Amino acid sequence: MGETVIQKRRAGLYALLTADVFSAFGSRFSVVAIPWLVLITTGSPAKMGLVAAAEMIPYLLTSVLAAPIADRFGMRRTSITCDLSSAVAMSIVAAAPDFGFWQLVLLIAVSGGMRGVGDRVKHVLLRPVTAESGIPMIRVTSAYEAMNRTAGLIGAPLAGILVATLGARHTIWLDAGTFLAAAVLVWALVRPAPEPEEVAPAKEPYLKALRGGFSFLRTDKLLLGMIATLFLINFFQQAASTVLLPLWVQEVFGSPTRIGIILGVFAAGSLAGNVVFTIFSTKLPQMLSFFIGAAIGGAPRILVLGLTDNLAVVLVVTFLAGFGIASVNPVVGAILYERIPVELQTRVFGVVAAVAVSGIPIGSALAGIAAAGAGLKPTILIGGAVLLTLTLIPLFRYRRASSEPPATEPAQPAGEAG
Repeated sequence: MGETVIQKRRAGLYALLTADVFSAFGSRFSVVAIPWLVLITTGSPAKMGLVAAAEMIPYLLTSVLAAPIADRFGMRRTSITCDLSSAVAMSIVAAAPDFGFWQLVLLIAVSGGMRGVGDRVKHVLLRPVTAESGIPMIRVTSAYEAMNRTAGLIGAPLAGILVATLGARHTIWLDAGTFLAAAVLVWALVRPAPEPEEVAPAKEPYLKALRGGFSFLRTDKLLLGMIATLFLINFFQQAASTVLLPLWVQEVFGSPTRIGIILGVFAAGSLAGNVVFTIFSTKLPQMLSFFIGAAIGGAPRILVLGLTDNLAVVLVVTFLAGFGIASVNPVVGAILYERIPVELQTRVFGVVAAVAVSGIPIGSALAGIAAAGAGLKPTILIGGAVLLTLTLIPLFRYRRASSEPPATEPAQPAGEAG
């Protein structure tokens, strides 16, 4: 009887995780299929870039600006509505072969905006359904990260195969189907208990609610430090993956095949690290795991490109970096749930995601400028050294603070329990 109750309580958690994986697969399908569709229909690389921007910019904006609206509408209803809207938008793209380019841009922008809100509210829903399941939050966030990395590892190559065999439009139909499946899963199985009135989101004016997320985040130095670390990692990792690594491979090998091998090894290391961290996460100190993961997973995979031309050495270091970085996002997720009040989670999560992800486009642009001006090797070594320094400083501070003896507690009055 007890096991049946536990299984019912955990069904919502499993359904929510599965829905998020469906959304992740759909996103990978669209990343490959839509630019290819634009290329074969317009022949314009510039329009390919414009379509990519049309999805990403609304995604970032709605992550922050739509959070107060999601609070009013409800997390579960918002998640279902956003996934259904994305499914409809992708279905129109797939069904209309002669659709104009600007109409396509509009539909992609709608889908990106809906996905930005949908991703945030799914993260917020994760807390109540995890609490009902009885599974430790750090283990759930680690498993969540592992599932998303698996979707990334499989989704993009699978999308390439599907586009090559079925065509871009049929792949976009599958993309629409993944969003529909996510909506059905949340509608059918994700039913968290209603929040008590004292922790339910307040019905505040829009601008006041929007400011509330920024105001809370500004007062929490720990979260600000973690967000800054995420921004730096995304900044330098994107610079390495999209600019420095391709330039290094071209200079050393002259063949692009090594790019895929190195990126695949990093993804494999990340997945292996997520599996291991999921198993041992409840036994490891969270903040120490975060700082060590950031130090191992960030700078070494960049620095190795400037220190050796040996592919085997690069692959080993890259795998270890991927293994180390696996602890970063799960710890951030668990700390966010622990420190942010329930009524502010949608708003603060949106701000955190927008700030962390904003390092991605900036990193690519500045890396290209630096490599063109200073040269590839100096850019690699200086960038890697800067990132290593910035990730080691908080680690040393944490270790020093942990080694200091605790302050002496004041003596208690006689007769009081300790």
